Amino acid sequence: MADTLAAVKPIPIEAVEAARERIAGTILRTPLVRLQTREGPEIYLKLENLQPINSFKLRGAANAVGMLSPAARALGVWTISAGNAGQGVAYAARQMGVPCTVVTIETAPETKVERMRALGARIVKAPFDACWNAMEQRAFPGVDGTFVHPFDDDDFIAGNATMGLEIVEDLPNVAAVVTAIGGGGLVTGVASAVRARKPGVHIFGAEPETAAPAALSFSRREASVFEPWQASFVDGAGGKSVFPRMWERMRDVVDGSIVVTLDETKRAMRVLAEKARVIAEGAGALSVAAALSGKAGPGPVVVVISGGNIELATFAELTVPRL
Repeated sequence: MADTLAAVKPIPIEAVEAARERIAGTILRTPLVRLQTREGPEIYLKLENLQPINSFKLRGAANAVGMLSPAARALGVWTISAGNAGQGVAYAARQMGVPCTVVTIETAPETKVERMRALGARIVKAPFDACWNAMEQRAFPGVDGTFVHPFDDDDFIAGNATMGLEIVEDLPNVAAVVTAIGGGGLVTGVASAVRARKPGVHIFGAEPETAAPAALSFSRREASVFEPWQASFVDGAGGKSVFPRMWERMRDVVDGSIVVTLDETKRAMRVLAEKARVIAEGAGALSVAAALSGKAGPGPVVVVISGGNIELATFAELTVPRL
């Protein structure tokens, strides 16, 4: 399948502008608000947790499904997801009256699985490795229809990139932007748009210490596999490897990836709740943990709160200090 894929190319700003118009009736232009801290970097929160599915993935999904031909839609759509991309594709498919199937990691939080079902998606559960391999092969046994890749897709990335346009419009003096890295579609999209408008802005990814293939890839200057990968509560980011095609996409527009500990991520989730009354899932708080470390610079730093799909009991367990 990989041999038939179109060559990787930069995402043109014209495609991002067109995506913004295409998805305007589906997504929310999310607010950018200052994180009120007494010391440390000047941080602004891009609140993608406020999207209708509580995740940025709706941007890319709405554009990717919207770009499909009538014949491709008629076959139904399917994707692979730990929850957020699945919700995005299911939401967009429901709007267009298209059947949707999501192959989801069997350890995905039940709150995400139930939300995908509520949006009309048929759920097929599989082990993490099977899902990761299926994303490379773009095929899964027993699942038919038009595949919507959750990150290695020009139209999905262009939809994600619309966020970058909003950032530079709302904070013209932005110095750095930090987003979580999972597959790489978010950071690549945001970087493509921000760099097109303001080439001097630094773009960083953020990954948990248990799953940091992008940081390893930047250090080696090649797409790499992260051998010590471990599952954690940060289920929406941090893969086992960087796909070679995604490395091609991000290496020239992203400055690097900041690795944070799981404890730093928990603290960032708590800071968001205490200072801004924002509920972020683990992946959504990675960018905040990275910015608070100072490694993205003194600011102004925009951090993308990529999602807020987490069970409240789990959120409390992770963030409330034990007595």
